[in-house]
Amino acid sequence: MSVRELLAAALMLAGVGTAFLAALGVLRMPDVLTRLSATSKASTLAKMCVFFALSIAFDDLGVATRALAAVAFVFLTAPLAAHAIGRAAFALGVPLFPATKVNEMPGPQEGPAADPDP
Repeated sequence: MSVRELLAAALMLAGVGTAFLAALGVLRMPDVLTRLSATSKASTLAKMCVFFALSIAFDDLGVATRALAAVAFVFLTAPLAAHAIGRAAFALGVPLFPATKVNEMPGPQEGPAADPDP
């Protein structure tokens, strides 16, 4: 095996490992917001490792360009999607983990418009 093949295999293994950790995060985390944190971060890293392994394994400029474009697309969309899902879950009243100490986001009844004394 060449060094390029070993590097591609190592990146692919790292991607599979972080994807597995993201799946474990979905199973083990207690509420929606912590699950979103685990899945968005770990799955973004897993996709990045897999796409970089793909661009290294195939010695083609077209494949490398598409893989880098896919990495850029994932980096732009994954945080936005996680944020939108988290805001929607919070707006729908999905309960937080009972041991949550700080909630800095005002709910529908706690916002500035709900305050009778300005």
